[in-house]
Amino acid sequence: MGERENGRPGEHDPHLRVVTISATYGAGGSRIAPMLAQRLGLPFADRLIPADNAAPLGVGTERLSDEEREQYRRTRFFARLAAITGGLGMPVPSPETVGGDVRDSVEASIYQEIQPDGAVILGRAASIVLAAHPRAFHVRLDGPKQRRLQRGMAFEHIDEATARARLEETDRARARYVERVYGADPSDPTRYHLTIDSTALSAATCVDVIVLAAGAFWGPPE
Repeated sequence: MGERENGRPGEHDPHLRVVTISATYGAGGSRIAPMLAQRLGLPFADRLIPADNAAPLGVGTERLSDEEREQYRRTRFFARLAAITGGLGMPVPSPETVGGDVRDSVEASIYQEIQPDGAVILGRAASIVLAAHPRAFHVRLDGPKQRRLQRGMAFEHIDEATARARLEETDRARARYVERVYGADPSDPTRYHLTIDSTALSAATCVDVIVLAAGAFWGPPE
């Protein structure tokens, strides 16, 4: 499930620094992740969008990107296909075969992004893809739904009804994507080194906490 038995190039480079960030709607991932990348002096890779096309600081959106929405449609199609074929007594696609081309493409993009020195990666189920990577520090940003709703309204300048609809769609789609492609739950705390209630802290404070924790994880430069 995204882990590799054979090491990738540079995987054991003691100078490589990688931070993966998984964030629910309204948790501020689209603000905290690029701020963190700037603080660490690392490239920023947005959700399913190449780093070169990432939005400027403070402009990122909490909702699904067009790429995420398309992947969600594809995984929903495979899920419906599995239900139909199973009912007809035909072989049921497993997590290993559902959306395999999507998985391979996203994983390749992740390994490309972290070369040669590392990166801060938002989304893409990177904590799962890089679960066994010795230099990858995994972070989860979350918080109570009502506070995330209020944050979403403020971030995107939208009313409560619109924010609530986006929260439900976004959280459901991202969870479904990880479930269908990797057979995993993105809210599982054991997948992360650090979990932060980012609705209770400022973005700058969250960055401070992550920098301190990640630095301890990587250890002093050799």
